[in-house]
Amino acid sequence: MTDAARRSAKRIRGTTVEVDAKARALRNNMTPAEQIVWPALRRRQVSGLRFRRQYPIGPFILDFVCPSIRLVVEVDGPVHDETVDYDQARTGQLQHYGYRVLRFRNDDIAGQLEDVLKRIRAAAAAQRRITPPPGLGEG
Repeated sequence: MTDAARRSAKRIRGTTVEVDAKARALRNNMTPAEQIVWPALRRRQVSGLRFRRQYPIGPFILDFVCPSIRLVVEVDGPVHDETVDYDQARTGQLQHYGYRVLRFRNDDIAGQLEDVLKRIRAAAAAQRRITPPPGLGEG
């Protein structure tokens, strides 16, 4: 097996080496809004759920995601005003895979973090009800 084949065989979630490298770089250079919300999401502080940041799934890098219940939290800055169609298509693709996508503007996070966290908790509770735990239905 060649080195490239070995690297491809280890890829998870349909990512590529390039996407993983970009995600790693984004984790090291979070936006100011991401730096505000991350301390509130990390270490199972929201409903006991483990969130990951800059998490690659396929060709996408999700700002924050709780893989166990397929809940995505996206932080949208001004650049997203110009990428509405792309963002909608991306959200649709993630929904097709069973993910629920929440989008928050930078201003909301900076000025209303508690409201943002309440919406995340409510979405997590709803998503828990519709996402079966791993292993159910198998066998």
